[in-house]
Amino acid sequence: MGPKAPVTEGDFFRQPLREQINLKHPLVGLADLINWDRLGASMSESFVSRKGRPATSPRLIAGLLYLQHAFDLSDEEVVWQWVENPYWQVFTGETYLQTEAPINPSSLTRWRKRLGEAGVEELLAETIEAAKRAGVIKASSVKQVIVDTTVMQKAIAHPTDSRLLERCREHLVKAAARHGLKLQQNYNREAPRLASQISRYAHAKQYKRMRKALRTLRSRVG
Repeated sequence: MGPKAPVTEGDFFRQPLREQINLKHPLVGLADLINWDRLGASMSESFVSRKGRPATSPRLIAGLLYLQHAFDLSDEEVVWQWVENPYWQVFTGETYLQTEAPINPSSLTRWRKRLGEAGVEELLAETIEAAKRAGVIKASSVKQVIVDTTVMQKAIAHPTDSRLLERCREHLVKAAARHGLKLQQNYNREAPRLASQISRYAHAKQYKRMRKALRTLRSRVG
């Protein structure tokens, strides 16, 4: 089953997002410049669901990947900020305000693998070129985007921030031990527990709790 297109029919009880926001916002203009149909057609095979349920919209994934790069966010951050930002929702093709995450943050890595380097490169290239035409970003700011996001291997584990923060803490503790430095706290018990909590909260879509635990873990790493 192919991707499910966003519903565009009017709803008596709901006001369309575009009637509630500033249509001169840069992201709204950028969304109108991108050839989403061409992107959807070129990526359609990767987005076919073989389990009988509607596949995720290519525009949603392309939009999230662009927003993630443009605002330098982790997979977790880009998803929960999408919930809080109506302009981001319009950018990814939503007609009405959504109050729940569109996907599990960890699934962005699966989408990157599913699309492959060439697929992710094409998605980002189209959005970035449109962004440059619209003046949303400068050409100099994206010189390394393809290398940074698709070609080079990344140490990504999910939830992205929590796992990497925990690995950083472990390396710092080991480095301190090698150099004979005494730490007042190494958080060997608390940090792994926090990382595990963050993973559970992300899976359960409890993003407020997830963000609170993530902030605590960041403060422990310093």
